[in-house]
Amino acid sequence: MNNDRIRQDKEEAPASSANNRYPRLRGLLESGLPVHPRPYSLLAEQTGLTEREVLEKVRQWQSDGLFRRFGLVVRHRALGFNANAMLVIDVDDSEVDAVGELLAKTDAVTLCYRRKKQPPAWTYNLFCMIHGRDREIVRTQAESLLARHGLDKLPHALLFSLREFKQRGARYFHDGKMDDA
Repeated sequence: MNNDRIRQDKEEAPASSANNRYPRLRGLLESGLPVHPRPYSLLAEQTGLTEREVLEKVRQWQSDGLFRRFGLVVRHRALGFNANAMLVIDVDDSEVDAVGELLAKTDAVTLCYRRKKQPPAWTYNLFCMIHGRDREIVRTQAESLLARHGLDKLPHALLFSLREFKQRGARYFHDGKMDDA
């Protein structure tokens, strides 16, 4: 038996056989990378792809814009960060992107994003998460941040978390098939 021929046949498998496994790979990636010394190798085993194929497909999807980044979801409460607050600010729509980029670069802000205002009940459009171990320190950080960047006169609120919700990325696939929603 010629082992080189077997290896060559495996490497030259029709593209359609790998394509059938890509939806499964996307579905597995939505759940996050497995906690494993070689997560891509484990994903390869679960999908019938090689580790190299998994890595190449992930790079291609990122290059194609299917996703922007891989992120790490830290269970901050387990690390002692129990004084967590969302600083919400009503920034003029023409300035919100620039202000958001500025605040996102500061050490105190761990997450910063823009949302559409929902007047009259909700007039805030910039959301900045600040994680901390002490409420007063978080409050001081928020006040300092606002003053340092000339935002303290804008309508704003500091909303402390009362409980923790499960954090995860968006889900588009179920059992390897794209949801219709």
